[in-house]
Amino acid sequence: MTNEPSPGSVIGTSILDRIGNTPIIELKRIVPEGCARILMKIESENPTGSMKDRMALAMIEAAEADGRLKPGGQVVEYTGGSTGVSLAMICAVKGYPISIVTSDAFSQEKRSHMAAFGAKLTIVKSKDGGMDEALTRNMIEEAHKITEATGAYWTDQLKNADQLIAYHRMGEEIWAQTGGRIDAFVQSTGTAASARGNAEALKSHDARIMTVAVEPTESAVLSGGPSGVHKIEGVGAGFVVPLWEPSVIDRIEVVSTEAAMQMARDLARLEGIFAGTSTGGNLAAAIAVGREMGPDATVVTVMCDSGVKYLSTALYGR
Repeated sequence: MTNEPSPGSVIGTSILDRIGNTPIIELKRIVPEGCARILMKIESENPTGSMKDRMALAMIEAAEADGRLKPGGQVVEYTGGSTGVSLAMICAVKGYPISIVTSDAFSQEKRSHMAAFGAKLTIVKSKDGGMDEALTRNMIEEAHKITEATGAYWTDQLKNADQLIAYHRMGEEIWAQTGGRIDAFVQSTGTAASARGNAEALKSHDARIMTVAVEPTESAVLSGGPSGVHKIEGVGAGFVVPLWEPSVIDRIEVVSTEAAMQMARDLARLEGIFAGTSTGGNLAAAIAVGREMGPDATVVTVMCDSGVKYLSTALYGR
C-alpha cells in the first residue's frame, strides 16, 4: 500500500491558486460547414467564473509589491461587475476592505456576488439600463471621490497596465494548448487589456497570427463610429480606452447586442456552454473570421464568463 497522493489531490494554499490554466474546448455543433476550426478558452473555470480573476490578481499583486497597497489598506474600483467580483474575492482572501462603484446597467447577480465577498457598493444610475460613455465617466468620477475621501488604492482598470501580464500569461497558455497551431485570435474589448495582452503574447511566437478585436455595433468607437448605448456588459466603454494598442490588432469586428445575445443562447443550446453576452459576441466574430479563413484554419476565442451572472437579464431572464 502506498501513501503517495492521487492525481489532483494536492492541497492548495488558497482559492487564488485556481486562477488561470483554464481548458480549451473545440466547438462542434454551432460551427457552420466550411468554417475554420473554432476553439474556445473556457474562462468560467476561474474561481469567480470569469477571466477577470486573472487581471484583478495581477493588479493587486503589483500594487502590493511596490507599496501602493499596504497591509490593511483599502481598495476602490469602478466596474461593470466581473472585475468587481474578482477584486472583491481577492480582497476577501487577502483581508483588504473594498469599495466598488457599479451600476444598474449591470446584472443583479454580479452586484450580489460582489456584496457576498464583503464589498461596499455605490450604484450609479444608467440611461434605460444601457452602457454608454456617460455612464463610464460617471462611474469613474464616483470612484475618484471615494479615493479622495478615504485615501484608498484605486486600481483604475482602464489605465492600469499591471493587468497586461495576466493576459500575456493567458496568451502563453493558448499557445501551449494549441501547440502553436493557431491562425487567428478573437477577443472583445473593455479595458482592451485582454485583447492586447493575448495578442502581444501570441504574436511574439508568430507574427502571422491574425488578432481580432470585437466591439458593439451600437458603439463602434474603435472602428471610427459614434459612441452609443449597448447592452453587452463589460465591453464597449464608449470611447477609445487608454490601454488600446492598435499596432497589435489586425482587425476589428463589430457585433450587435442582439446578435451577441442570440449567439450566447445558441452556444448554451448546441454546445452546453453557458456564457455571457460578450462571449456570444466573441463567437459571432470568430465564426465570421472562420468563414473567411476556411476549414483548414484554427481560430481561438474566449468564453469570458459564466451565464450564471446573467440569469436575471434580458439574455436569459425571459
